[in-house]
Amino acid sequence: MSDMLKRALNARVSDVLPSPTALDPAPNLSARLHVAELLNREDLTPMFSFKIRGAYNKIALLSEAQHAAGVIAASAGNHAQGVAFAAARLGLRARIVMPQTTPSIKVSAVRALGAVVELAGDDYSAAAEHCRQVAAETGMTPIPPYDDLDVIAGQATVGLELLHQAPRTLGAIFVPVGGGGLAAGIASVVKELRPEIRVIGVQAEDSDAMARSIAAKRRVTLDHVGIFADGVAVKEIGAHTFDICRWALDDVVTVSTDEICAAIQDAFEDTRSVLEPAGALSIAGLKRFVAAGSLAGGSAVAIASGANMNFLRIGYVTERAEVGEHREAILAVTIPERPGSFLEFCRIVGQKSITEFNYRLATRAEAHIFVGLEVSGREEAAAIARRLETRGYPTVDLTESDLAKTHVRYMVGGRAPEVANEIVFAFEFPERPGALLQFLSTLGSRWNISLFHYRNHGSAFGRVLCGFEAAPGERDELLALLRTLGFDRSEETGDPAVELFLK
Repeated sequence: MSDMLKRALNARVSDVLPSPTALDPAPNLSARLHVAELLNREDLTPMFSFKIRGAYNKIALLSEAQHAAGVIAASAGNHAQGVAFAAARLGLRARIVMPQTTPSIKVSAVRALGAVVELAGDDYSAAAEHCRQVAAETGMTPIPPYDDLDVIAGQATVGLELLHQAPRTLGAIFVPVGGGGLAAGIASVVKELRPEIRVIGVQAEDSDAMARSIAAKRRVTLDHVGIFADGVAVKEIGAHTFDICRWALDDVVTVSTDEICAAIQDAFEDTRSVLEPAGALSIAGLKRFVAAGSLAGGSAVAIASGANMNFLRIGYVTERAEVGEHREAILAVTIPERPGSFLEFCRIVGQKSITEFNYRLATRAEAHIFVGLEVSGREEAAAIARRLETRGYPTVDLTESDLAKTHVRYMVGGRAPEVANEIVFAFEFPERPGALLQFLSTLGSRWNISLFHYRNHGSAFGRVLCGFEAAPGERDELLALLRTLGFDRSEETGDPAVELFLK
């Protein structure tokens, strides 16, 4: 750790960031949480991300021969821009391999910095493999996104700046974790200089490789990572970052997509800046810690690590933020199909703002309502559900159901009585030309598609809900075919939201 501190003190980051990034108060959030919270504004760097630090430090420290060979990197976002910016600043050739699913705005941003962009594969893993092949063929110098000591040292300068600016009462620092470069860098210097300060890593629930690896005491490779917080969607953390983080991090907390959306709203209300999902992770983790009563005394810092938000995501974020803040409950309520039942239902709910109300006649005996209610917290939502149950209205709480919030709320009333033997799957589709055609061509005409709902929220992958008619004896054959598609999937046939509203 003393070696990492020396590397950080000698890092070349001040060449591109001559002044420390701001450490701003968050008055609204501090008042709500009763904690003096500060935001470290890495979103205000020239590339709107901390990644410029590690990329520039690594490239600046290369030999003359490595400079002459040029640099290459695989990335779909912030690391790509950091490498391209650093190479341009130092007058080097740069080649960036990006997945075919990368939004055009990011591709254009990297090209505008003078780098040559090559599109390969549907995800980061495929792009990284192609990058390795090109590096071997051309002799260009690879710039790793996180598992490199010079990259980690560049990110560690965030910790040095933070300690210079933060009050002596600082008690905890919350750091987003993907591959672990930022967390390893900050934790190593903080624990060397101020070991009493707690350093908490924060991960998305569906991209928690660091948390699982520390628990298992070995690096764990995830089969699948989430698509929302794409800046931290890493299947396997680095070897160096694991060695540092398992020693230096005091804890790792995971948060949901809805909590991340609520944190983006929190940051906007205090700064008027729109953080990307990975950039708001630390705020969500801080809120989770406070809610659990796990935060000791003193002030707390959350690292706002980036703001390269795709504009198309903003609608999705606002849609989910209220649920993430526990200010909205989503309920499925079964009511008798008779005149006056709506009025009776509303009387039971009482003087609550209804944020959403979806209904369509299903049978003459009963109806299923998809309803959103404004609540003050989880306790009030649970109390309303109990009150409905007591009055004879069967109720299912769908607030935590991602399927209900992503697909079913837009499909209420989509029942089809003639559909038989329907099997329902959720897929993640790569956002590239020809993906749907590939999907349908592979399926062929063997099975009828009985349901299809597509949802994109501004990421490299969209969300699809798809139903197939398959007789019981054909189920295994269908599953075998779906495995050949190469798309991440999960069966949702028995999900309560599907059962109540679509079947």
